[in-house]
Amino acid sequence: MLKLRTILLSNTPYYVLLIITILISTIKLTIPKQSKYSLKQQEIAGTIININQQNNQVKLIVKAKELVLATYYLKENEIFTYQLGEKVKLTGTLTRPKKNTTPNLFNYQQYLEHKNIFFLLKTEKVDFISTNKNPYFYLKQKLINYLAKNPYLLTFIIGDKTNISQSIIKSYQKNGISHLFSISGMHITLLSSLILKLLKKIKISENKCYLITSFFLIAYLNLANQSASILRGVLFFIFFSLNKIYYFHIKPVNIFILTLSISLLINENYIYDLGFWYSYSISLALILLTKSLGPKNYLFNLLATSIISFIASIPISIYNFYEINFLSIIYNLFFVPLVSIIIFPMSLITFIFPFFLPIFNFLTKILENLSLLLSSISFATFSFPKLKLPIYFLYLLFSITCLYGLYSHQKKLIIPLILLLFFHYFYPYFIKDAFLDVLDIGQGDSILFHENNTTILIDTGGLLAQNKASTESSLTETVTIPYLKSSGIRKINYLILTHGDYDHMGETINLVNKFKVENVIFNCGEYNTLEKEVIKVLDKKKINYYSCLKELNIGKHQLQFLNTGIYDNENDNSNVIYFNYNNYKFLFMGDAGVRREKDILAKYNLKDIDFLKVGHHGSNTSSSEYFINKIKPKYSLISVGANNRYNHPQKIVLEILKNSKIYRTDQDGSIKIKLNKNDNMISTCPP
Repeated sequence: MLKLRTILLSNTPYYVLLIITILISTIKLTIPKQSKYSLKQQEIAGTIININQQNNQVKLIVKAKELVLATYYLKENEIFTYQLGEKVKLTGTLTRPKKNTTPNLFNYQQYLEHKNIFFLLKTEKVDFISTNKNPYFYLKQKLINYLAKNPYLLTFIIGDKTNISQSIIKSYQKNGISHLFSISGMHITLLSSLILKLLKKIKISENKCYLITSFFLIAYLNLANQSASILRGVLFFIFFSLNKIYYFHIKPVNIFILTLSISLLINENYIYDLGFWYSYSISLALILLTKSLGPKNYLFNLLATSIISFIASIPISIYNFYEINFLSIIYNLFFVPLVSIIIFPMSLITFIFPFFLPIFNFLTKILENLSLLLSSISFATFSFPKLKLPIYFLYLLFSITCLYGLYSHQKKLIIPLILLLFFHYFYPYFIKDAFLDVLDIGQGDSILFHENNTTILIDTGGLLAQNKASTESSLTETVTIPYLKSSGIRKINYLILTHGDYDHMGETINLVNKFKVENVIFNCGEYNTLEKEVIKVLDKKKINYYSCLKELNIGKHQLQFLNTGIYDNENDNSNVIYFNYNNYKFLFMGDAGVRREKDILAKYNLKDIDFLKVGHHGSNTSSSEYFINKIKPKYSLISVGANNRYNHPQKIVLEILKNSKIYRTDQDGSIKIKLNKNDNMISTCPP
């Protein structure tokens, strides 16, 4: 035992283990993974290991030859009765998960592959094969059913956040407190302390107390899906217990290295997990610095912990979310005690004594409303454009330097991180080249132009016509705003709405409520119902709006609105915009039809157009052969949804456009055109 203690007191074994772990993980991650299925497969038999039902949509993870994510839509009055552990046969169509079709955004395909899921199954039929014979699944299903009374019981007991509203989740992220809702070291510490106290009260020896608690936590880890943060907390407790029981005197930082190494040896894919990076980076910073910061009173320690956690998380937050909220340091001062001292313990009490549920509901409602209120405060939230990877390594280096400056009381070591943040924030102001993006927003239009810190957005798209009240899958929140932030854009100077159809302006209210918009421009003609709804919001927010403009001056450049009269339909009343930028000629047709095209040619001298935004998504009601032959576009840009019900773009239109280079958002994803005085460069982001 003495020899073992001597070995464990040395730093060398831990560093060697870490190096070996990095090598093994790297080798595993570089080995290509291949699916055991093909797209021809129509039936899959396997065991249900996860169920997530939202209204009539049921998502299942089924363990067959490999993991498959299946989606099944319940028929009218149908109730989904299948449970975890049951074996089923699923009949449907396999598809590959889509990549991000807009640069810098979430890559769903990559996310699933890191969880060893390679196919999605659009399920048409579910057939029962056999009942569950696994006590683990039986216990987990019972636990889920029991906790379903409140989404926060699921969150705090087994780490399942899927039933919390996405708008609430986003408010937690914006406020910098989302870490409180992932079961981590804090939750494991509270839970293990409670178990230890109960065991000691019934006179069980200390060694057995730690042993029983460790077995309980391992069982709990499996019920909570073995997330990276829970695994870290459980492993750290086990090693801490062994350290205490056997007096190994292992340094906390070496226990950290041991925990990190074993986590990656268990699952090398944790390296792609955002929770893994937050959990381990913040934990390491706290282990190294907390004891050296001064007096041990609660408020000081809470503030110190908040500052250390914030600095340690800066590289991760900026790289993944393109923004940081400096107020999160303050928010954590009251959210941490609220969650750790009141709500999380209350979740355990409610779990044991369900009659406390009304009190727990009241507390979680306070938590949500407070988070939503604070997330509307934006003056301390700063967005940062996506830059090359070396910049984020600098962030890592300077964050470490800053933390060391706090540790050693050398204030000058904080300066490099501040300067980097300053440079990164103001970087967009030094970029003079312009770009134009046709964003892939499905069946609709949204076109972004940016030059010299001036931004124009032509249309917003809108996929939620069937459920306008919902913001759970808002294009604004999932595509437009994240992309604007990643591009260093902090306001829209002019939002031009070509016309009042939902697929062109359906996201306008979402956008002006969640992003700074200075001016809105409508088309000619009477306002329809949707436009009137938008105007009410614009009046309330005191945003300027105009209609039926003839021209718009943007710095040295001018947008011309090719007005030809008022028509009897919304499509022909579209704002048609001609724009000459450094001798590149752009023509944006909205949904204007053949009649409008003829009137434009009769009134305006258009020829040799470089970039044509094809009218009406490639419908045969637009882009007549006569019109295309007159303007002779070099590039034709078609914004269209994949497999849309209108069969856009239609073959006859593609044939008419054949002499131009055609780009389509359904096949090419978002289309980016970088412009300078001498050249242009076109890039795409295919699915």
